[in-house]
Amino acid sequence: MTTTPIAHSARLGDWSLFVPKLVTVFQEGYDRASFKADIFAGLTVAIVAMPLSMALAIASGVGPERGLFTAVVAGALISALGGSRHQIGGPTGAFVVVVFNVVARFGYDGLAVATLMAGAMLVAAGFARLGTFIKYIPYPVVTGFTTGIALIIFSSQIGDLLGLSLAHVPGDVVGKWQAYLAAMGSFRWQALAIAACTLGGILAVQRLAPRLPAFLLIIAFASAVALILHFPIQTIGTRFGEIPNMLPAPHLPTFTLAELRLLFPSAFTIFLLGGIESLLSAVVADGMTGRRHRSNGELVAQGIANMASACMGGIPATGAIARTATNIRSGARTPVSGIVHALGVLVMMMALAPLVSFIPLAALAAVLLVVCWNMAELREFVSILRGPRGDMLLLLVTFGLTILVDLSIAISVGVVLSSVIFMHRMALAVEAQTGVALIEGDAEEGAPDTALERAQLPRGVEVFSLSGPFFFGAAAHFEQMLARTGGRPRVLILRMDDVPLIDSTGAKILKKFVDSARAKGTTIILDGLRRGPGEALDAMQVEAPRAATFDEAVSQARTLLAG
Repeated sequence: MTTTPIAHSARLGDWSLFVPKLVTVFQEGYDRASFKADIFAGLTVAIVAMPLSMALAIASGVGPERGLFTAVVAGALISALGGSRHQIGGPTGAFVVVVFNVVARFGYDGLAVATLMAGAMLVAAGFARLGTFIKYIPYPVVTGFTTGIALIIFSSQIGDLLGLSLAHVPGDVVGKWQAYLAAMGSFRWQALAIAACTLGGILAVQRLAPRLPAFLLIIAFASAVALILHFPIQTIGTRFGEIPNMLPAPHLPTFTLAELRLLFPSAFTIFLLGGIESLLSAVVADGMTGRRHRSNGELVAQGIANMASACMGGIPATGAIARTATNIRSGARTPVSGIVHALGVLVMMMALAPLVSFIPLAALAAVLLVVCWNMAELREFVSILRGPRGDMLLLLVTFGLTILVDLSIAISVGVVLSSVIFMHRMALAVEAQTGVALIEGDAEEGAPDTALERAQLPRGVEVFSLSGPFFFGAAAHFEQMLARTGGRPRVLILRMDDVPLIDSTGAKILKKFVDSARAKGTTIILDGLRRGPGEALDAMQVEAPRAATFDEAVSQARTLLAG
């Protein structure tokens, strides 16, 4: 069978959605100047990513080396296979809460299985072309759980900030603060001093010399001070032991069907967070560079990277907005910079592993305070509180559930609640006007002369105008409006020029209305019905005369009256 050029090009166009940007860059031509720019940007991001990756891994309840493994393995694959030219992948603050809870319940092996499942979901979502739809999650939901996560991460760092000796730290926020209050007798001022100096030093360097690697420089300085002064505070070495200087051998975790069922909610949360944050990061990168990313190809790359990370001793990864922005500001031109970033972290891990053990945990806690502040989006939080009541409710519910209950439940409830609020708003957007309203409401310049239209109607004919999406959320509203119309004309022209869609519930309500009117001696004429709504009414077997224009509907009404 021969293939037409149009069908062939359509198929090529479909597969182009998944072509990595790295391939596109090499096809366009990659020169020495771009390579130099990418090396500089990649190494700059690597210096930022190394301490951040360790801090986020520790906050997630795993060893710091797992954060480094993730930055190397997932970071390289996201850049090599992804649909964005500038995306930097690795561990992020969004995963801290869910990873901590999974590790507390199922251990690291359970986390590896959940990450594998989430990676498979991301790949499937990409090939199903759901990348566009994931970005439609309402902003109040994203802001609510992001700010909630920032508060949870902040709460998890209080013990290290104050140098408290804690045998066990509860997973919930309230339990954490109760444990901190109970352990205040073990407070060490040295830990607080190191944390305060680290935080102040990072903020000062970022403000006065933003091109310098603030995190790495200040952490190195804080580690040297704590070592020279023999501060009795915990370090990475005292809590986790020595950091390995090589990647582990690939290992596929074992699991049972029962474990898959138990881990599915956590895996779905990782999938949703990974998809949302990676696409948000890609959108931010597009805004900074004027480029366009391939959302579905990005999801596939994120899925492959997460599965590889789970097999290499890592944790969940996604696009990191702050590191991606740093990459762009440092002059990155192509995904090569992201690969260089991953290799840079690997080289530093190999060279600096013995020295990493001396880093105070209080210094890493200060790093996470900066991360929390950047995540919290307090200005957006306050602005949403001042907005519509529905958005305010959505924000507070998601924020409260994230802190007090569970991130999975918070996202699920937030998405469902946002759908309900959206349907309510769309239902209220459906408008109906009787013939009298058509006469009185004609005030806009350029509007049709509805008074003349009404005067031309024969006696016994009435007009009812419907506008807006006619779906199940609007059906009850429509029935209430019909109940208020009153009167029994012989012919009722239902004008539907401004109805963009009708679902099965709306079609059923309309069928009931048509049949009921016919039983009472009134014929309904559907005027200006669009193709999509017309097909929906055909599927539900709504039998009523139809007219393409209002004049045609009036002509049909005269014929019916004469008959």
